[in-house]
Amino acid sequence: MALAEEVVLEAREIILETHSLVKDFNGFIAVDGVSVRVRQGEIHALIGPNGAGKTTFFNLLTKFLQPTSGTIFYRGRNITRERPADIARRGVVRSFQICAVFPHLTVLENVRVALQRNLGTSFYFWRSEKSLANLDPRAMDLLAQVHLENHARTTAADLPYGRKRALELATTLALDPDLMLLDEPTQGMGHEDVSHVTQLIKQVSANRTVLMVEHNMSVVASIADTISVLQRGRVIAAGPYAEVSKNPQVIEAYMGTSSVALPSTASDALPGTAS
Repeated sequence: MALAEEVVLEAREIILETHSLVKDFNGFIAVDGVSVRVRQGEIHALIGPNGAGKTTFFNLLTKFLQPTSGTIFYRGRNITRERPADIARRGVVRSFQICAVFPHLTVLENVRVALQRNLGTSFYFWRSEKSLANLDPRAMDLLAQVHLENHARTTAADLPYGRKRALELATTLALDPDLMLLDEPTQGMGHEDVSHVTQLIKQVSANRTVLMVEHNMSVVASIADTISVLQRGRVIAAGPYAEVSKNPQVIEAYMGTSSVALPSTASDALPGTAS
């Protein structure tokens, strides 16, 4: 990373910060004193081998789990004990490892459902579908952002897997997120879909902050501004990919030995391990 880029990155506001976060499952420490800082406007990747605690950490951030100890700050406010709904209202929106779309609705209807939240009409089931037509232009705009506008009338179940993940990105964007949490967005994809979804993430991250768990090192190397590496629930390294990929602890965590180097660039990066 060039010096000028580093200065700009350092100057960015810290949007999310954890201090010594711990999750103890009856004696098993899944997250062990994790302190992470995510800057406004960056793509921050959380990586690590199987069982490192990445998804548990995400669950703590979105309050699906309560931490045993430690604190979580969002835009300087302590949100450690807030409920999942409170976190979502703050603009923290999460996608999951398993693609979460409504399979029997069309692509357009999926996005329109997400847009309804901002109208406060999510539970007006007795209203005519025509009353939601005013949401269609915005829904189509979001579909265009993920290159699905030509599939608007397609039933979501009929989409290939990679396009389903693109649809999930569109529904996430419909919630107007301030911070997007993406949990293994390229899991289970072929090479072509991985490349497509990676570019979509880069594209939709404009003017947003992204924190992503990702197992594919080529994805991480190509789009992440900052990387935090977890092993056995602890952060063992943090920084840009070029720096982290040379860290002996990181190399040993991924390769089993510090004598075999990780790929140093996105063009020759190899898949890492999954959550």
